Amino acid sequence: MNEPLESADFRAGFAALVGRPNVGKSTLLNALVGEKVSIVTPRPQTTRHRITGLVNRAGLQIAFVDTPGLHAGGKRALNRAMNRTAAAALLDADLVVFVVEALRWTPEDEAVLQRIRESGRAALCVVSKVDTARPRDRLLPFIAQLAQRHEFRAIVPVSAVRADNLEELITAIARELPPSPQLFDETDRTDRDLRFRITEIIREKLTLELNQEVPYGIAVEIEKMERETADGGERDLIHAVIWVDREGQKPIVIGAGGARLKRVGSSSRREIIGLLGHRVHLELWVKVRENWADNAQALRTLGLE
Repeated sequence: MNEPLESADFRAGFAALVGRPNVGKSTLLNALVGEKVSIVTPRPQTTRHRITGLVNRAGLQIAFVDTPGLHAGGKRALNRAMNRTAAAALLDADLVVFVVEALRWTPEDEAVLQRIRESGRAALCVVSKVDTARPRDRLLPFIAQLAQRHEFRAIVPVSAVRADNLEELITAIARELPPSPQLFDETDRTDRDLRFRITEIIREKLTLELNQEVPYGIAVEIEKMERETADGGERDLIHAVIWVDREGQKPIVIGAGGARLKRVGSSSRREIIGLLGHRVHLELWVKVRENWADNAQALRTLGLE
């Protein structure tokens, strides 16, 4: 790692992206970083971990922390662990970036805002998905209502999918960060290692493939990852286990004749090759770990607690 930059003009800090589930935090993080560091699916609560994505500009480094969506009513140990992860990131941040969806305010949004008020942290509000806001003339009144709810340092409307207003958001955040040496190497894009990113790729493909069936009862764990020589060249051999929490879920994940698991493996392998930049042999197994999402030891083993 290069020596951290130290200058009276250099600013760096942690900006926690918080909000209710499925509000667009991970999509926003990826757009800001300029590459995919956090998986995205239409399902709420896809993000389970605290994931840092890094943005570097001249005299500036922002460590954006993607968090699980803060939610109520989660009865499983996994839900409680996700809420603790998000709450801890909020308290550790130099700045809270509260993400809300354009033209939509729910009781869950209000509950998240109340947590921000209680934390005492400075907060900036991002209005996400403005490209989908209809009718458009409701957007300015919606922003005015947000300004009345809390003394935000700024309110910035953005479209992550169109990359609209992202530099304006970075500038607004930079104004709130303290003078500091850089926190990470300027070549880094995330604090997560390759094994973690590969498990998340597989879990994303599973969630997209399974749709409404069993994504919350699924976890992925890499058992082996090693370089091997095959067919005159090198490739990475990856053995990954897909954990389900009930025996009846196993055939759903595998699919008729193994077709579903093959599709997940193929789509995962293509993206992993793009991440690693060389050939990959991926083998997937489906195993049962009864009620792992309610088992504290299992959550710790899987890095979720």
